[in-house]
Amino acid sequence: MPIYEYACNDCHTSFEALVRSDTVPECPQCHSTALEKLLSVFSTTASAAAPAPSMPSPCGSCGNPGGPGACGMNP
Repeated sequence: MPIYEYACNDCHTSFEALVRSDTVPECPQCHSTALEKLLSVFSTTASAAAPAPSMPSPCGSCGNPGGPGACGMNP
C-alpha cells in the first residue's frame, strides 16, 4: 500500500494518504474527492564532516584488469 501526497482542489489542503488499489482517497478536511496527486519527493541528510564520494580510479589501477568494465575489456 503506497503513501501518496494529494492537494484538495476544493479547500486547497495538502495531505498524505495510504491508498489501497480499491479505495478512492478523500480530503480529511472537507471530504472532497476532487484531488490532485502531487509528485512526492524524498530528502536525505548529509553530515558536514562526511567525505565527498570518490570517483573511479583511472584506467589500469582497478586491481583486476580482467574484471567486468576493466581495461582488459577494451580492445
